[in-house]
Amino acid sequence: MSKAWFAFLPNLISLARLALAPLSVDMIVARRWPEALAIFVVAGLSDALDGWIARRFNLRSELGAYLDAIADKALLVGNFIALAVIGIVPLGLALLVVSRDLMIVGAVLLSWLLDKPMRIRPHWLSKANTAAQITFVVAVLAALALDMPTPWFVPGLWLVAALTLASLAAYLKRWVTHMSA
Repeated sequence: MSKAWFAFLPNLISLARLALAPLSVDMIVARRWPEALAIFVVAGLSDALDGWIARRFNLRSELGAYLDAIADKALLVGNFIALAVIGIVPLGLALLVVSRDLMIVGAVLLSWLLDKPMRIRPHWLSKANTAAQITFVVAVLAALALDMPTPWFVPGLWLVAALTLASLAAYLKRWVTHMSA
């Protein structure tokens, strides 16, 4: 195995996860719940795998950090939008998830345009938010695939909404502080 190829392996895994995002959305829109769940779970496992390989073999890179984040966002945002479009989750929740990410990207781009670039570091609230969003999507897809009851659905919606808002507020506070310095 070529060392150069191995060094790019975490990035290849992230690219594969990015390619799974539209397939996952397609399965949701087609209401093929077992397939949607399987794709989402495989994508989640690939996220853990690429991170482990990058850390274990010291293969972290700036490109890898961006590809990982883009793949994660494409998968989560795509799934929330698809679930909202077919009426499984409220449109407002999907819009909140999408708006948070767009606002963060917009703030970072604006800081670059104003020649005050920010170093992007995940906030602990962002990690909690991502974990809640992933858990919620997996639970929804599993419930649909296995035709299970969903008494947790409304509390799960509120938890995802609250963490999404809290994470956005934390990032915006960090951005305002950075831009004011």
